[in-house]
Amino acid sequence: MENGRCCRISNKGHQINEEIRDKEVRLVSATGEQLGIMSAREALEKAMEADLDLVKISPTAVPPVCKLMDYGKFKFEQTKREKEAKKNQRVVEIKEVRMSPSIDVNDFNVKLRNAQKFLGEGNRVKVTVRFRGREMAHTDIGKNLLVKFAEECGEVATLDKEPKLDGRHMSIFLSPKTAKETKK
Repeated sequence: MENGRCCRISNKGHQINEEIRDKEVRLVSATGEQLGIMSAREALEKAMEADLDLVKISPTAVPPVCKLMDYGKFKFEQTKREKEAKKNQRVVEIKEVRMSPSIDVNDFNVKLRNAQKFLGEGNRVKVTVRFRGREMAHTDIGKNLLVKFAEECGEVATLDKEPKLDGRHMSIFLSPKTAKETKK
């Protein structure tokens, strides 16, 4: 206690050593061997003899399961595993390609190349056709344009869902093909 406040380090969910207040616990050794059911005090004494920490690993079991382990080493290895997992995961972004129903062939090809580049990088692509004024009467042109776009990207992408009209915009989503799908 310092200045009336507790200065204990948080251990994120595990009860260790003196924090375990249960009458009886099932004790597991550091090697994974069952040591039986005993009082929490006896288990803590065994932990001190072995120069290890007593950690409650399964608080919902009856009686709760505690294990003898080096808690500092356990926490270090756990954070190391979490960092490694975080390093290996990749955030998939959604890139958007916008067109109008009256797009020219060259402009269409530029948009197509951009979408294929995005898909090659592993991102999802949202292809949108915006209708203005009287173009709303000819939504079928926009739908055909989106279907053609999806067919052109067929080598590197899969169509997630059919063209959908939402207000003045019609859109589709394309996802990059996985390595398994490209081999087929």
